[in-house]
Amino acid sequence: MKKKLVIALGGNALGNTPEEQLTKVKKVAKTIINLSEEGYDIVITHGNGPQVGIINLAMESGHENENTPIMPFAECGAMSQGYIGYHLQQAIQHELNRRNKRKQCMTVLTQVLVDGKDKAFSNPTKPIGSFYTKEEAEAEMKEKGYVFKEDAGRGYRRIVASPEPLKIVELKIIQKLLDSHSIVIAAGGGGIPVVKRRGLYKGIDAVIDKDKTSARLAIDLKADLFVILTTVEKVKINFGKENEEDLDIMSVKEAVTYLSSGEFKEGSMKPKVEACLEYVKHKRGGQAIITSLDRAYEALMGKTGTVIVKGGI
Repeated sequence: MKKKLVIALGGNALGNTPEEQLTKVKKVAKTIINLSEEGYDIVITHGNGPQVGIINLAMESGHENENTPIMPFAECGAMSQGYIGYHLQQAIQHELNRRNKRKQCMTVLTQVLVDGKDKAFSNPTKPIGSFYTKEEAEAEMKEKGYVFKEDAGRGYRRIVASPEPLKIVELKIIQKLLDSHSIVIAAGGGGIPVVKRRGLYKGIDAVIDKDKTSARLAIDLKADLFVILTTVEKVKINFGKENEEDLDIMSVKEAVTYLSSGEFKEGSMKPKVEACLEYVKHKRGGQAIITSLDRAYEALMGKTGTVIVKGGI
């Protein structure tokens, strides 16, 4: 019986333009198929921070010129799922065909239920879109009323509400595709955030953290392994200091201690570690791994990456 693997791919790893993304997904595809050949049934989730911000900005610019209607943010999220999923699906299917594999790849446009009264709506924290200088951010805030915050020393980005994911609406469909041994792309950008009103789902302006939704999906699918691919090979403590240290293994207890002391930054490693904790706490004997896309295969072979384990509670 094949093991189920959920891989969360960072949106920044896909580039900032469609052309750059097309180049990078070819590399992603090779990594995914290498892991598939090791006996895993795979679900891929992905971020969309840069992409959804660009789409939203383009729609706003078009509206200012009276060429396009106002586009709600949830619809912008759906657009980003579509075009990122299309690029990933095409690259993965091409790689499958190149290796003469009969396996199929499918993208599921995914909605995720949130609580409309989630406290996140009164305290937005999720960065989206491009980086701005302080002066540019202040101008945007004054003109459009957006909220900007400095993002991990890299510049200023617009922030929106990031409510907790409660339920993957299309979970049964994803499970059926996985049972057929298809490679599934789902919950892109953390999923399209929806609330339930009068028995119907309705999109809402927010961005659910991709790693939290990925953990929710891994838990609900009863995945055997949860992997977050980011820009670094291993989680570090004392980042940027003389005593900086790579972590090979991190227990739940150690992770909680590091989070409590502010070791990991909000817009960077913190949500990734929190998502891994959530999965490991729910999965008996389960492990989560944080590593880079370049070293994903080696990490699953036990040669690198940071492994989060349940011991130490």
